[in-house]
Amino acid sequence: MKAVEIKNLTIRFDDFTAVDKVSLEIEEGKIYGLLGPNGAGKTTIIRAISTLIEPSNGSIKIFGTNVAEHPGDVRKTIGLAGQYAAVDEALTGLQNLEMVGRLYHLPSKLVKQRSLEILQRLSLTDAAHKRVKTYSGGMRRRLDLGASLIGHAKFVMLDEPTTGLDPRTRNELWSIIREIQKEGSTILLTTQYLDEADTLADTIGIIDKGKKVAEGTATSLKNKLGGNVIQFSVKASQDKVQKLVPAAEFSKLDETWRLKADKDGARDLVKLATLFDKQKIKVEELGIRRPSLDDVFLELTGHTAEDQVVKPAKAKKRRRR
Repeated sequence: MKAVEIKNLTIRFDDFTAVDKVSLEIEEGKIYGLLGPNGAGKTTIIRAISTLIEPSNGSIKIFGTNVAEHPGDVRKTIGLAGQYAAVDEALTGLQNLEMVGRLYHLPSKLVKQRSLEILQRLSLTDAAHKRVKTYSGGMRRRLDLGASLIGHAKFVMLDEPTTGLDPRTRNELWSIIREIQKEGSTILLTTQYLDEADTLADTIGIIDKGKKVAEGTATSLKNKLGGNVIQFSVKASQDKVQKLVPAAEFSKLDETWRLKADKDGARDLVKLATLFDKQKIKVEELGIRRPSLDDVFLELTGHTAEDQVVKPAKAKKRRRR
């Protein structure tokens, strides 16, 4: 069964098109990773799905229910953890979850029970009665994630859930996300982290400047590149390297150059080494590797997922029904 069906979704803010005819489907019980840089349209899509803004064109269905026609019914089936932890610092962790439980109209007898269950699952039991202002960034993110689960959401949206977190906390959240999936929830995960999409997502949709440019499993997307990738780092200006190797692309993330190789890349590797030697350019790194999602993104868009694009300052809000 399709948990989510989006067809030709278009969202405009005045003369700016934030989302341009995006279509995607998410199978029930799967994790769909929406990968793209800041400002690509990921959060705007999340806001449309969660009934916060109205699309300019296109349709969205959640478990067969049209979002535009029945927004109230949709809200009962979804959970959302936004880019920033939406928790009340003056309340305790338990009080935050209880408040959300009441907003979901859970029976009063079940609110506390459900809140304590979630705190235990997220390893926050010891901090249940502490005010959120004393929580670390990772603890706040976990609590925010817990708030999205308290209503037994069948479909959970996680908008860049690990942004700004240290590697250890990111791995902890990844484990929690996998557990949520195992319990039957369908998940839409937006991220600009390639390793996150590679690790968690069953299907990845690559979005850039409001358009979906590719979709598939991590393996299938990498295989589309074909061949290997030559990665190198040299002591020379970007302008000079670009003139010598026009097909090479520079990655700001690790400050290395990448070049799509023919076949296994051995011949290209020798040519590069010879070229740099003749130009008396010092080589710091030169090697061959299999393609990564970063290479896929670079090939499709001409820039890395860490680059930012311009986004509008304001969005048209949906009128509550």
